[in-house]
This record gives sequence, structure tokens and C-alpha cells, in this order.
Amino acid sequence: MELVAILFALTVGGLLLTAAAEWMRVPAPVLICLYGLALGLVPGMPALQLNPEHLLPVLLPPLLWAAARKYSWRHFAANWRPIIFLAVVLVFVTAAAVALVAATISPVLPVTAAIVLGAICAPPDAAAVSAIADRLGLPRRLVTILEGEGLFNDVTALTLYNVAVLGVVTGSVSAIWSAGLFAYSAAAAVAIGLGVGWILVKLGSLVDDSRVVTALGLTGPYIAYLLADGVKASGVLAVICAAFYLVARSNDPEDYEGRLVQGSVWEVLETALNALTFALVGMELVDIIQAVGDGVDELLWKALAVAGAVIAVRALWLGLAIVLGRTGIGWKQLGEHPRLAVVTAWAGMRGVVTIVTALALPETIADGSPFPGREQIQFLSVVVVIATLLAQGLTLPGLIAFLGVKADTDKETEAVRGIMAEAGKAATRRLRQLRSEGEVDDEVAARMEQWYDRRAEKIAALVEDREDPETERIVERFDAMQRIEGEMIAASTARLLQMRSSPGHDPALIDRVLAALDHRAVGRSRGA
Repeated sequence: MELVAILFALTVGGLLLTAAAEWMRVPAPVLICLYGLALGLVPGMPALQLNPEHLLPVLLPPLLWAAARKYSWRHFAANWRPIIFLAVVLVFVTAAAVALVAATISPVLPVTAAIVLGAICAPPDAAAVSAIADRLGLPRRLVTILEGEGLFNDVTALTLYNVAVLGVVTGSVSAIWSAGLFAYSAAAAVAIGLGVGWILVKLGSLVDDSRVVTALGLTGPYIAYLLADGVKASGVLAVICAAFYLVARSNDPEDYEGRLVQGSVWEVLETALNALTFALVGMELVDIIQAVGDGVDELLWKALAVAGAVIAVRALWLGLAIVLGRTGIGWKQLGEHPRLAVVTAWAGMRGVVTIVTALALPETIADGSPFPGREQIQFLSVVVVIATLLAQGLTLPGLIAFLGVKADTDKETEAVRGIMAEAGKAATRRLRQLRSEGEVDDEVAARMEQWYDRRAEKIAALVEDREDPETERIVERFDAMQRIEGEMIAASTARLLQMRSSPGHDPALIDRVLAALDHRAVGRSRGA
């Protein structure tokens, strides 16, 4: 019961701080992490005593799935060069740099163990970056690249981590064998992910209940991750591929309820898991400090040196990207917009993957002796997470404001209006087709066509930025109709809620009508 109570306190507190961070204009992961640290320092607070081997497969798959649902293969294909530049090459560079620094400042740490530390500290946290980027009004292309990096860098880092740990445990790992393991891990993960996605799509097509389909979807990340992990492939890549496939194939245009339900469920789950995981990061630091004992003071400066190396390597790597971009090699956009490189360089917060992989280190190696430097690696890793969240997370909003990096809202608005215009044209074409086939009464069709024509004219006027008296009248009439419809829906909803609380009315029947009104209200708010 103590464990349940602690996890409950971590989650509830994290959720409240998520809301508070929005008001305070502070990145939520920073506040939540500090909250977990404070909770761990409460006198008499029992240790969590969680099995670290279970943390990664429990927490990571749904977080990756939630992020991948908002992404797509097309996003990756359009931005593959910067994503590979950050999520693959930079992970190896960072791991090597951290290993070099750690082995230099801590001679008692074997080189193989230093490489393990490098693999642990190499990947920026997908949840931390996404949570911060979503709230800072960054350009969509930059957010897309950072989210892509957050998705794919775990693939590289966790595979490197597995190879490095195996090298420490067994005493030797060849370069050829490691390269073969990387290739096998990727190929097997892609096959498993696509297979799981295909099965979920087939199962979903057999069920009409959106609640059941959503529940099936909740199992997807765990099935993909565990199957891949069971055959020593990349569970992270399997989860991403399964999510991409499922989203791409879930294209039933009439599944309105399913999309609303699934979107809401995953948004809530992602928020709750982010709150819990970052609170765990802060609380685990207390346990690790206690495990290290009297050597904390000596290790602290070493940990800060490793954190500095993590930050510096990313900055230098992005500086190199600017130079290469100006010569037409590599990431060309950074050469044209160096301020984006500065923001990208500073958006390298570490998080839950670093913590969990550090905690999951085996206690012994093949000959039965203790894993070399295990407590040091864990302490250094957690301090790197805290330091990057504080140093980068707290200052990133100010840096973005100082540099003047922000989304092109006019361009995004124009794109949204263009999408809405295409949707309206498709609706009008279908209505005319139904009318020509005799499926719709002429009077009803005429009224619907008139309504959609007015809507299309309004959107076209906004897209083309036309200014003439007739266009202004169309826009004004449409806005008035929208406002009046909103008032009517609100009045209807209020009356139904009143009836639901009164005797003599069936709540189930009222809920049906309420759901229909809610769907219409949601559609209006999204421009439907």
C-alpha cells in the first residue's frame, strides 16, 4: 500500500504542477522533477523499491506511442537528414565524448563502464522536449525535427546501451558483431512493429465499438515492445513502426467517435505518464544519493563535468551543422537560420530513459563480481538529468524570446484555412452528387449547398485576403450564423443538463442527445 500511495502522490502532484507550469510559463518537467526530489527528502519517506527492469517496458512504450500518433512516416521522410544528424550521429558522438570525459576525470571507472555511461546520457528525452516545445510557440518545422529526434534517438541509444552493457558483462564485444546486432535489431523491430500494427488494424475493423478499439490500441505499444525485446530487437523502433502503421491505416472517414475517443484517451494518458515519470526522476535521485553514501561530494563535481560535456557536445555539433549548412552540405536550413540551431542546441534535456537505463544496470557481471562503477554511473546519470532540466529547461523560454524565434502564425493560419477550404469543396461535391442521384430532397440539398457555399466563400476570402464590401458582408453573415449556432447549442446543452438532474427523464437517452451536441460543438471549435 505504501508503494501505491507514493505513486498516487507523485502522479497527482505532477498533474497539478503540469497545470501550474502553464500559468507560470515554466517547463512542466522541471517543476515536476523538483517536486519528486522534494517528496523524496521528506523525513521518513520510504524508498520506492521499484524493479528498474520493469520501469522501461512499463513507462516508455505508451509515451513513445502517444508521441508517434502525432507523427508520421511522411514527417520523417521530409526531415530525415536533420533527424538522422541528431538522433543517430549525435548520439554516437555524445556517447563517445561522455565516455572520454568520464574515464579522464574518474580513473577508477573502466573504459567499458564509461562507454555505458555515455550511452545512458546520450539521448535527449522525447517527453521533456515535446512537453516544452509544444508550449513555446516554436516554428512547426523545428518542433517536427525535435519530436523526430526524440522518437528515434532512443532507438540508437538503447541499442548502443545493450551492446555496451553486454561488453562489460562478458568482457568482450567485437565491432563487427556490434554492427551486425544494430542491423538485426533494426530489421527485426521494423518487421515486428508493422506486424503488430497490421493485426491491430484487422482487429479494429471487426469491432464497431470505439471503446473496445481504443482499449485494443492501448495494448499495442506493450505488445510491440515486449515482442521485440523478447527477440533482442529494438522495442522502441517496434513501437514507433506499429504506431505509424496503425495511424496511417485508420482512415475510416465516418469513425468520428473513434477518433475523438482515442485522441482524448491518449492525451490524458500521456499527460499522466509524463507527470509520473518526471516525478520519479526527482525521487530516485534521493535513493541514489543514499546508495552512494559518503562519496557524494567528490562525485558531484564529476557529474557536473559530465553534464557540461553533454551540453557542450550538442552545442558544438549544431555549430558544425551551421558551417556545413552554409556550404550546402548536411542540414542546409541551419546555415540559413542559425538562430534555429541555437534553440536546437539548447533543447537537449535528458529524462526518464537516462534514469531508467541507469537503474537497470545489472548488479554483477559474468564472473560474479560487481558491475564496475555501478553506483557512480547511476549518480552521474541522475545529476545529468537534473542539471539539464534546470540549466536548459528553465532558460529555454527566455532564450527563445531573446532570439525572437517563433512560429509563423500567418503562414500556419493560411495553411489551416486552405485545408478547411478543400474539406468544404469535397463536402459540396458530395452533396451535389447525392442530389443528382436523387438521394436528397431538392429543398434540403439547396439549403445545405447554400450554407456550404457561404462557408467556402468566407474561407476563400480569408485565404486570399480579399477586401471588398460583398466579401465583408458574407464574412459578417457567416460569423453571425456561427455565433448564433453556438448560442443555440449552449442553450440546448444547458437545458438537457437541467433535465438530466430532474426526475422523470431517462439519463441514458439524454446522454445520447448530449453526445450528439458535444460532437457538433467540437466540430465547430475545430472549424467543421
